[in-house]
Amino acid sequence: MPTATLHDGSTIDIEVHGTGPTLLLPVNPRPVEGPQADEMRKVGADPALGRSLIDGLSGRLRVAAFDYEGHVLAAPKPGTLTPANLAADLLAVADAVGAERFAYYGYSWLGLSGLQLAIRTDRLSALVMGGFPPIDGPYEEMLRVTAATHAMATAPTAPTPTATGGDGGAKADAGWADSGEIDWSSVEMTMSPAQTQQFLTLYEALRGFDDVAAQPRVTCPRLCVAGSADQIDYEERWGGVRVDIGGPLVRRRAELERLGWDVAVLDGLDHMRAMQAEHVLPILRPWLAAHV
Repeated sequence: MPTATLHDGSTIDIEVHGTGPTLLLPVNPRPVEGPQADEMRKVGADPALGRSLIDGLSGRLRVAAFDYEGHVLAAPKPGTLTPANLAADLLAVADAVGAERFAYYGYSWLGLSGLQLAIRTDRLSALVMGGFPPIDGPYEEMLRVTAATHAMATAPTAPTPTATGGDGGAKADAGWADSGEIDWSSVEMTMSPAQTQQFLTLYEALRGFDDVAAQPRVTCPRLCVAGSADQIDYEERWGGVRVDIGGPLVRRRAELERLGWDVAVLDGLDHMRAMQAEHVLPILRPWLAAHV
């Protein structure tokens, strides 16, 4: 099994499936089991999402799957999870599997990571950015949410934290999507200070990032995917902001297309549902086949 050494010296395992052009896929290749899987199902998450995506894409691609989210939760990088280091980590994964050229698909904050990668390398053959808009991204809103999350994690009365992951955004950046079933007033803080600090570091580094001005630096074929109902309203304790993911794809679709993006809006789906394999694979497979 290939192993990549990341910017902080930690290592991450990579599973490689299929043959053909390489696709970097930052997902957990092993289905979650037990009580955690039950909790994920309650909020609409698929405990086997990574495996479903791998199986669905490895027929014509060489899929390099690695659980980057799980890795940063297990080995936090509180002061170093910057956009540049994040991109360097993704390039280290590509190097570890011998891919000079590669495509990338990420969702939620890992979709955001794809844009940061694309503006820093010419090695991308294609980019699919899911669950985060390429322009008009909610960077300031996520900074406020993440700052509130970190404040709760460091509060003297905070409960003993345990790592929680699962939806492609995780509670680390308060990205557990509102599937219509979650009562945010009852959500408890389950992240450690180091886990939340790393995402605060990331969003602080993205403060003022001009995603429209960055577009000319994205030169590969590119697709953005989001649900039309992907909009999360956070209570005051989570920052009191609205994080709108799907809106920019709907409102600014013509502009995105002029900038070179293919746009797929999943009608009526929220953040959690729009990431499920049954919805994204029918979009990803033909698009990747045509562009990679």
